[in-house]
Amino acid sequence: MHMVKTLFLCNRQRTQFYLFITVGDKPFRSKDFSSTLGVARVSFAPLEDMETILGTKIGAATVFSSLLDGENRVQIIFDKEVLSEEWYGCSDGTTTGYMKVRTEDICRKFLPYTKHTAVAVEV
Repeated sequence: MHMVKTLFLCNRQRTQFYLFITVGDKPFRSKDFSSTLGVARVSFAPLEDMETILGTKIGAATVFSSLLDGENRVQIIFDKEVLSEEWYGCSDGTTTGYMKVRTEDICRKFLPYTKHTAVAVEV
């Protein structure tokens, strides 16, 4: 099992938000992510948006934050490498706790419950 890293991103206008979940040791390149999705340049979303939309602080973003995104403002984006693993290791919503969940349960049970759909990309 690999730990994932979860990045909260947005466009320049702060009208489109993305929760990008990738393998922990993979470098992130904003340009590659943007071109893969076919969207304009993205950057890390401001702290106030993270707290307002996801109800979490920097360093604690997790797919479980989608529970608080009742308006579905955030698009969930998975790196295909994450989805190829049986187990999903991620933050519990804090900067000190972590959990292990079956990847299949995240995709087939949890995300439908939150009314979010995930997109799988190869970056």
